[in-house]
Amino acid sequence: MCRMLLYKGNQPIQLAHLLTKPAHSIINQSFDSRLRLDTRRPINGDGFGVGWYESEPDPELGAAPCIFTSVTPAWNNMNLIRLADKIKSPLVFAHVRASTAGSVSESNCHPWQYGRLMFMHNGNIADFHLIKRKVQESLTDEIFLTVNGNTDSEWAFAVFLNQLKTPRQAEPFCHSVLKEAMLKTIAKLNAWGKEAGITEASMMNFAVTDGVSVVCSRYISSRTLEAASLYFSSGTRFESYKPGHYRMIKADKREDIVVIASEPLTFEKADWLTIPSNTVVVITSKLNVLMYPIVDEYHNPTPLGRAPEGASVAVVQGEGRGDGARDQNHREVVFVEDHRAIPTVPAVDSPRPDKEQNALGLSESTARDVPARALANTAPVMVA
Repeated sequence: MCRMLLYKGNQPIQLAHLLTKPAHSIINQSFDSRLRLDTRRPINGDGFGVGWYESEPDPELGAAPCIFTSVTPAWNNMNLIRLADKIKSPLVFAHVRASTAGSVSESNCHPWQYGRLMFMHNGNIADFHLIKRKVQESLTDEIFLTVNGNTDSEWAFAVFLNQLKTPRQAEPFCHSVLKEAMLKTIAKLNAWGKEAGITEASMMNFAVTDGVSVVCSRYISSRTLEAASLYFSSGTRFESYKPGHYRMIKADKREDIVVIASEPLTFEKADWLTIPSNTVVVITSKLNVLMYPIVDEYHNPTPLGRAPEGASVAVVQGEGRGDGARDQNHREVVFVEDHRAIPTVPAVDSPRPDKEQNALGLSESTARDVPARALANTAPVMVA
């Protein structure tokens, strides 16, 4: 199973601070992955990719991201190290691949780009060969012809694009549009799997961005199994206090940086919260972070750290824009009603480890308590 990382910040960050310099950077995770569900294949050496957006709009360069991919292992690519030292960006996607479907080739390396959109995936679509024809038949000709590789992940991106009315639009998308397209993509893949009689659970940790907002999911088509690991950290600065060791600094209540990763980049337990299974996370253009439970037949509101059933957890940094915050430096955690549900598919579970072993000291069973403790320590505030 792959590892992925995304960063969004008010200020550009040198890519090396995410990709190469931390002791548990995503490059090091390519050979020292500690939270993979599939412990039989601990190496993510089937290629890598990194994508980023320009810090300032440039009409000549356009709004599309720049993406660098290679089939060489990430730990053994000098070009990646050189680029990471010289590039800064306010929005970065990075991915190291362990192939579950598709050949080892650059066309199969994440992330992928379409217009201003960028997409990556950690997980697998169970028995994808049984639904591949259905997936292809559902696509418009334009979207069908954009797929260059043969992975389940890139076809999932095509399904996502097909949910958008104007996937190649030049203007940024509303984050709610990207969220709904993500939910529809998950629902359609589940429905096709049900029609094909697939019983194995699919793991769909997807991430997509238009260069302005970000939407990602931590999802498994099961009520009882844990999805592939996904962690969240935010603060005002991400800095090194000694070689290889980083921490997220929270100098005030503002959120200037958001990092989401398959595995924590730091050894500071307080820096990271576990994103609950079957949750979609939205990072808005203003760095507000919203978490919504995915309410379908696999929704399980009982695990510790989940929001109450029928609610969404909204972690909000206010900016005096009438979004519920009282002032610029106020951060709220509120429960927001969300009665929307997506199409259902009966759950049939297959055996899988019931928890993820975390050599960083954040075992899944322990880390699952972290969001609950964090929410318990932040008094919910009524939003006018």
